[in-house]
Amino acid sequence: MLSRTATNLFWMGRHLERAETAARLLDVGQRITLLPNTETGYQNEWNSLLQASGTSDLFAEKYGEITQEKIEEFIFFDRDNPSSVFSCIEKARESGRIVRTALTSEVWDALNVAYQELRRISKTPRDKLDTASLTDFTTGHTATVRGAINSTQLRNDGWHFMHLGYGLERADATARLLDVKYFVLLPRIEFVGSGLDTYQWQVILRALSAHRAYHWAYGGDVSAGRVADFLILNGESPRSLITSLYEAVWHLEGLAKRYGETAPTAARDKSREVLTALQARDIDMIFDEGLHEFLSWFIGEIGTISVRVHEDYLLGGA
Repeated sequence: MLSRTATNLFWMGRHLERAETAARLLDVGQRITLLPNTETGYQNEWNSLLQASGTSDLFAEKYGEITQEKIEEFIFFDRDNPSSVFSCIEKARESGRIVRTALTSEVWDALNVAYQELRRISKTPRDKLDTASLTDFTTGHTATVRGAINSTQLRNDGWHFMHLGYGLERADATARLLDVKYFVLLPRIEFVGSGLDTYQWQVILRALSAHRAYHWAYGGDVSAGRVADFLILNGESPRSLITSLYEAVWHLEGLAKRYGETAPTAARDKSREVLTALQARDIDMIFDEGLHEFLSWFIGEIGTISVRVHEDYLLGGA
């Protein structure tokens, strides 16, 4: 496969997952605003989401004061924000258009419909929209695209590149959402274990569509240790760090098998190394290490794997 084709398929997957993450960030913010915990209300929570997405400086430069309306515009519609839902779906659709012949008609139709519907929504007066509907729109359409990929695409190297993009982006996104909760949202140490702490953990579970699955796995008790274990180390949890990394390793192994002795190995070897390090930990070790410190390490390692993927397969792609 040409590196240009591989690049566009890889980034199509990443951008679709990133769009969903942006919508889920909005959902986190909207849910947490229902329980303000600072003298200034929910401003702290919205700022937390900007920090999680790495766009706080860009927002401050363009919008200044933080308000819910400005945050929603910035995270969902703003084309100047490369991580907004609109920007990501537009980029995913453009990647799909460039490699149109590598996609089934079902995948292309699902992708194109999502983009055209998004353009229509963007022209709707903002006071006629609500955060929940925007989140549902995004998660529904991205799920439709992924369903079309899984049900109609040939399991070839292009399929591996799309899912590799999905897996790496999802691992990064789950880690960042966890970091929002534990490092930024909780205002003071004395709130650990409080009703506020439990509520915020439930918000993270709901934002990741993991609330019911968590209760199937752990019962009714919501605690920091159990939620963190579910979203980091539980291999049955579809959005956990270890599941996302398993999938990335599996797809890198699939590419290596397809390309045989000529296959580059830097990305595969690095992903195996990180997976082994993750498997060697339990949740107590992670909390002893410091959850924020662990998540920072993990996000950095995912970034390194992504760089190795680019060097191994995508260099020269456009």
